Amino acid sequence: MNASIVWLRRDLRLADHAALAAACARGGPVVLVYIHAPDEEAPWEPGAATRWWLHHSLAALDGELRRRGSRLLIRRGPSLAALEALVAETGAEAVYWHRVYEPALRERDTAIKTVLRGRGLVAESFPGELLAEPWTVATGAGEPYRVFSPYWRKMWPTVDVLEPLAAPSRIDSPELPSVALDELGLLPTIRWDSGFGPVWQPGEAGAHAALARYQQHAAGNYSEDRNRPDLPGTSRLSPHLHFGEITPRQIVHALLAGQGPQARVRHEHFLRELGWRDFGYHLLYHYPHTPQDPLNANFASFPWAEPDPALLEAWQRGRTGIPIVDAGMRELWETGWMHNRVRMIVASFLTKNLRYHWLHGARWFWDTLVDADLANNTQGWQWSAGSGADAAPYFRIFAPVAQGERFDPAGDYVRRFVPELAKLPPNRIHQPWSLGGVRGYPAPIVDLKASREAALSAYAQMRGEAAAG
Repeated sequence: MNASIVWLRRDLRLADHAALAAACARGGPVVLVYIHAPDEEAPWEPGAATRWWLHHSLAALDGELRRRGSRLLIRRGPSLAALEALVAETGAEAVYWHRVYEPALRERDTAIKTVLRGRGLVAESFPGELLAEPWTVATGAGEPYRVFSPYWRKMWPTVDVLEPLAAPSRIDSPELPSVALDELGLLPTIRWDSGFGPVWQPGEAGAHAALARYQQHAAGNYSEDRNRPDLPGTSRLSPHLHFGEITPRQIVHALLAGQGPQARVRHEHFLRELGWRDFGYHLLYHYPHTPQDPLNANFASFPWAEPDPALLEAWQRGRTGIPIVDAGMRELWETGWMHNRVRMIVASFLTKNLRYHWLHGARWFWDTLVDADLANNTQGWQWSAGSGADAAPYFRIFAPVAQGERFDPAGDYVRRFVPELAKLPPNRIHQPWSLGGVRGYPAPIVDLKASREAALSAYAQMRGEAAAG
């Protein structure tokens, strides 16, 4: 049959798809397959919110393929066995895919490529999910970067504003048996996801709609508004990027192509956020232990507090008594997403005011975020805890009241997600205890000043032990 197989993972799109373009250029039928093998991602198997997104993204991709005379094929893992079965069914001579960078998956992909090539097949992986491959950016000494700013200065000038690959207008695919999407069991059986549908449109079309909204409404004021959770000042592209429904190259091209040299300056703050995303993968690639262990080895001995289950649940459910923290955690539960500024605030509260290990937060985010991404989830939590790259020193502790008053000055964000406080004036909404409390809303679960001092004491203890040897 001389077929080619395109193995889809987190590249659920048809445009700017190098693996699909290679298969189409080779000629003959093209089989686009998604292989469901979540156990191969252990110990970080996809969480509940990302499974919700995956279901709808696969459905959207299948619809796009059917409009082109094809369809999405779904099989169950193990991945190698599923690919070998497809090769036998179709007589395929080539298998193409886009790279992923998580340690367990890189190891798996390398083994699969070796087996397929050993059997005489073409087996090729392609870049496309990042601006720069993690191994292509190094210090002058040939070492990986551990600080973002010099990484960005080295990486960004190498990025070209290339024309993205067009989606094929037609794809010829053979009729093959497929697992039904519903059989994967990706959607929740208890309907906690009712708030997701109104705010998200998974799929390639949704990704480009989000980019268009950003360009129209937020790009001009991004540098000022990006820290304001009460304003629509961000792109909300992160889940679309995670699932590969849009590529960084498409975004850069949309913002910069034909706009002149000043466009790079005008969009610098936003483009740096794409750089931070790449930096997370750079760290994960070079330091594969960091999803579980601190990048800064001194933190292996940090005296984390033993979690009180009731206090941990109060943080998870947005019942801490600290309004900006509770608003963020409720936004996460309701929508599967949280504004980045608020992510830093709630992470600081967990790791410093409660002094709980950052993994408790990383695991909760992993299960509840639609954009849960191992590289960036790890980087964000280690940064907040003080144990990662580019970490603010541990003693730089976010003051949640001051953060709320600065970045949600009228209290609109808190009012949206914490309706118990909706009637409070702006000068009180971030510290309701100053009014003696509000009926139906909890008192703070921790004293902010005392817990800050306890965190500083714990940090001093760790530093003293590290210095002693």
